[in-house]
Amino acid sequence: MIHNITLKVNGREVTASVESQTTLLKFLKGHLQLTGTKEGCEQGECGACTVLLDGKPVNACLTLAVKTKGREVTTIEGLGDEKNLHPLQRAFIDTAALQCGYCGPGVLLTAKAFLDENPSPTEREVREAISGHLCRCTGYQKMVEAILKASQEMNKEKHQTT
Repeated sequence: MIHNITLKVNGREVTASVESQTTLLKFLKGHLQLTGTKEGCEQGECGACTVLLDGKPVNACLTLAVKTKGREVTTIEGLGDEKNLHPLQRAFIDTAALQCGYCGPGVLLTAKAFLDENPSPTEREVREAISGHLCRCTGYQKMVEAILKASQEMNKEKHQTT
């Protein structure tokens, strides 16, 4: 069965026709050519496909595209760009938190949602927040450092604007 859906992706309204069984992952990569969302295990175990759905992290491989009708999706392409990096992206670069980068988009989006909820986390809280992501390259220490660094920078920026 074909469904017509309209949703916001990275702040832009998108209308498309999708089959009932099309996952959000396949929709983002195939229909919208947003290749930053990575395909890993396709079972919701690795976190590589994590995107934000209404600001909350979800596994795009387990979410049906038809369930996103009228909702807002943020992918890594919507987090920042080359000229205006998100503080998390800057912190990941500054701390060399990634090697191959395959897990990066999912970790970054999970970290964004986490910091939106908890702007001043402890190291333990950060570790718990990203525990659903598998990384085979760097391990997690530098990611934790990057998230804590971004938290500090974001809090500093917030206090400067108030």
